[in-house]
Amino acid sequence: MSNVIRASHLTLSYNNGEKEIIKDANFTIKKGEFVFITGPSGSGKSTLLKSLYGALKPSGGNLMVGGQNLANIAPKKLQELRTHLGIIFQDYKLVNEWTVAKNVVLPLMIAGYSRDVQQTQAQRLLHHVKLAEHAERYPLELSGGEQQRVGVARALSKNPVVILADEPTGNLDEYSSNVIWDLMENACQQLDTTVLVVTHKIPTIFSLPYRHFIIESKGVYEVH
Repeated sequence: MSNVIRASHLTLSYNNGEKEIIKDANFTIKKGEFVFITGPSGSGKSTLLKSLYGALKPSGGNLMVGGQNLANIAPKKLQELRTHLGIIFQDYKLVNEWTVAKNVVLPLMIAGYSRDVQQTQAQRLLHHVKLAEHAERYPLELSGGEQQRVGVARALSKNPVVILADEPTGNLDEYSSNVIWDLMENACQQLDTTVLVVTHKIPTIFSLPYRHFIIESKGVYEVH
């Protein structure tokens, strides 16, 4: 298995380096691994996730994702890298004025795929997340759990190499949470996708082998 993510002496900070959040972190994550990242509120979990899709540039050290060093990546290369990442947000980040099907294929629209490819992929993914009958409805007509399933389908739309999820079940009831964990386990197992999840609590129903990192006192440590 090859390394998909590698951090060496990674430092992340805000305000031009004045506010250090993570300092001198070293870790590697391989293709097809499922990784949980936990830690106290405000410890830097979401900051680390942001750095992995290039929304926050490292202030020190190196961060390799998919063979690209995010410490000095060119904007065009970053854009290209993001086409291989699927991102799932706690607050869904759906476009409320668009149908469910259109939300799912947003990454394909941005990448310029044909209408036929978009429609085929939307049908396949909505069937996969058990929302096929809601294709022409709008996000606000769905429950929170259903909206998050749309978010998962959108993250899977381009068969990503890595899925990054920020508290994906934080706002959901137990049933909806279990459905989301199930979908992400399937992505990891069946597609060999690397999945990184920031969460305050690892689910008890989880059945796949996983790795667990905790962020505390500015460090990133693996729990064995």
